[in-house]
Amino acid sequence: MSKNSYLFVFIACSFLLGFALYIQHIGWLGVYYPPCPLCILQRIGFLIIALTCLMAYCFEKTRKVFYYLALLASLLGLAIAIRHQWVIAHPESSCGLDPLEVLINQFSIVQAVPFFFKADGFCTTPLPPILFISVPIWSLLSFCFLFIFFIKNFRLKH
Repeated sequence: MSKNSYLFVFIACSFLLGFALYIQHIGWLGVYYPPCPLCILQRIGFLIIALTCLMAYCFEKTRKVFYYLALLASLLGLAIAIRHQWVIAHPESSCGLDPLEVLINQFSIVQAVPFFFKADGFCTTPLPPILFISVPIWSLLSFCFLFIFFIKNFRLKH
């Protein structure tokens, strides 16, 4: 994978994280999008991908290690996004208070940066789509793209 590809992925993931904060705190067309526990886990996935790609861009000697970490993070993010879609498709699986929310909100990183990592929403809450697609689907598509991008570059360069 080229050095500039890592920078592109870093910028793309940073944009996604910035947009998530925007729709959470500023709102989109008058609607606020509180993050659910699965949204927070996906944010962590995007953050790990962004940071590992930034490190791969900066440090050539360890680039391969950061590439594998980004690939793993994209796979885990994809799995969480698929789980999120399953929960949305099966709202009866939710019983109100999500035990995952309680667990996530106890992480020290959540205590340090609550505006970014605190889970306030429910995974099954239907929110209006953004550009005709729901936010969880946008996340799923993004993780799919990232995973395919990393796999494609794995075959070509490794």
